[in-house]
Amino acid sequence: MKRSTVRRPTETAAIRAAARSARPLPSVPALMAALLDANERRDREGVQLAAHRVVRASAPEVGE
Repeated sequence: MKRSTVRRPTETAAIRAAARSARPLPSVPALMAALLDANERRDREGVQLAAHRVVRASAPEVGE
């Protein structure tokens, strides 16, 4: 009995596929609230993520 392997997308292919689909960002006030909440909880990763999303939502041409 011959087994066939299941091909899985590589990380690069998955990132490219995600980049092709537009995802609307939340509003800047909602992101700022998330940033403040993460900061109060001392969640460094959450602070960094929220800060990056605030920049991307407020200036969409950044990083394109």
